[in-house]
Amino acid sequence: MAESLYEPATREIDQRRKELAPGPYEAFTAFSKAVFAEGALDEKTKQLIAVAVAHTTQCPYCIDGHTKLAKRKGATPEEIMESIWVAAEMRAGGAYAHSTLALRALGETEPHQH
Repeated sequence: MAESLYEPATREIDQRRKELAPGPYEAFTAFSKAVFAEGALDEKTKQLIAVAVAHTTQCPYCIDGHTKLAKRKGATPEEIMESIWVAAEMRAGGAYAHSTLALRALGETEPHQH
């Protein structure tokens, strides 16, 4: 099997990041805990959002971790896959919406007036 471009996430790497920049590390950890805590949205919903966003940012670590967390919070494989499809549609929709810029550059549309 070919080597991965991505190093495995390890406790040693996490500890080294903390040692190199303890303030930002602690702030990020606290921020993350606050964001994913139960609130107006339940933890399962937040993890499903994270799975979708992880697929649009294409972070393999986030995809792996938040998919496992979503399952742990009660998300079904069907819910997880559906959230991924929502992400795919949003990503494709962004490309479609931005075609306006290409059409303007081609002279196919008039610049908007303020």
